[in-house]
Amino acid sequence: MTPAPPGHPMTPVPYRVTARRVETADTVTLALEPVAAPIPEPAPGQFTMMYAFGVGEAPISLSRIGADGGERGAAPAGRAGPVLEQTVRAVGAVTRAVCGTGPGQVLGLRGPLGTGWGLDGARGRDLVVAAGGIGLAPLRPVVLRALAEREAFGRIAVLVGARTPGDLLFTGELETWRARGAQVEVTVDRPAPGWTGQVGLITALARAADIDPARTAAFVCGPEIMMRLTAEALTGLGVPPGNVRFSLERNMRCGVGWCGHCQLGPLLVCRDGPVVPYERAAPLMTVREL
Repeated sequence: MTPAPPGHPMTPVPYRVTARRVETADTVTLALEPVAAPIPEPAPGQFTMMYAFGVGEAPISLSRIGADGGERGAAPAGRAGPVLEQTVRAVGAVTRAVCGTGPGQVLGLRGPLGTGWGLDGARGRDLVVAAGGIGLAPLRPVVLRALAEREAFGRIAVLVGARTPGDLLFTGELETWRARGAQVEVTVDRPAPGWTGQVGLITALARAADIDPARTAAFVCGPEIMMRLTAEALTGLGVPPGNVRFSLERNMRCGVGWCGHCQLGPLLVCRDGPVVPYERAAPLMTVREL
């Protein structure tokens, strides 16, 4: 076979791991910098295909773009491109290999791929960021960029749900987000000894969000049932359905709409998603992935 030329969408670009942070028992965040020429700068909500050399690749969302999450288009001095962070949960051979890498090791990235959250289109509105479990990872760049450009948005409500306190991501940042002006509400399904926070469904947090529903944009990511119920709660409060966006997760193989593995009705999720309008996604989410 003829090797794919440089810059081809199927060619991984080498990135070096500069830091590794354990988030939960099965999830880590890797900081990455390009070895040479970087991939184009991703938008919040996009993903890359992360390649563990000799093992395989898997689609992983960006959980930070740039040194402060609000950085656009500029690389720190001495680097070829902005620092990226990707938060990975070990659920199979590839993601276990990716999670096992440490500083100095090299992974491959293809991308950025898919659609973004469209945060620029929400300027001037209140924001609701609703995340279930690892769904907070692709939403973290939304929070960071909105806080970095605080004057461009109204009130910001970050609603976080997890199965247990031990499954919560970015726990060291939540208080920082509050201090920077976001309302941050957290709930868990099953409390643990010492847990003093809320217990219950994330839909209850939607009712507590300090927003003007009519002028709110909502970004939702998590298990499909959580996204459906959260969207129903938000639209029931008066958030226009057209202002709600989901991030879908399906079985992606190629990342560029060629193989068809991630087809969901008329959508190829890797190409037409992962971020799609609620009104377009809701009728499709009744189709179970085999």
